[in-house]
Amino acid sequence: MKTSLEIIGSTEYIDVAGIKNVPAKIDTGADSSSIWASHIHVSRGRILSFCLFDEKSPFFTGKEIKRRDFRVVMVRNSSGHEQIRYRTKLLLTLKGRKIKAMVTLSDRSNNNYPVLIGKRTISGRFLVDVSKNRPKSTRNKTNIKQIQSSQEKNPYKFHLKYFKQQSTEKEAE
Repeated sequence: MKTSLEIIGSTEYIDVAGIKNVPAKIDTGADSSSIWASHIHVSRGRILSFCLFDEKSPFFTGKEIKRRDFRVVMVRNSSGHEQIRYRTKLLLTLKGRKIKAMVTLSDRSNNNYPVLIGKRTISGRFLVDVSKNRPKSTRNKTNIKQIQSSQEKNPYKFHLKYFKQQSTEKEAE
């Protein structure tokens, strides 16, 4: 008889590397898990070192984590862009359960959640009920009324601020 799996929401709090209550997005569409990392470096002795989060994050401790066991992987996002990332194991706790998870290290400073938990990490351990949401995003959301007001005051200046960089990036491709 198979035991029933614990139900989690589409967002949960996790503990990782001694840091408690970090908001995480549970993404069953993502294969792998990803965590916000900074100060990523590989020494000549083949040791990967990094810090979780960065100075802009309330979860940043400045503690350096070192790993000998790591790989390089190619990650493709939902829009088809590929990125090379380091992947290593981290011990995290989700709903009181310790999980040794393979995570990629990336800059998630522009994401709503500093951690993304993919289906490989939760498969066989949890079921996801998307109607259950716990943590709110940690990212400061831009006030849409301020943006609309800015566009109405000076459409040209607005375009240069919000769309010129995107146009320049596409021209470079």
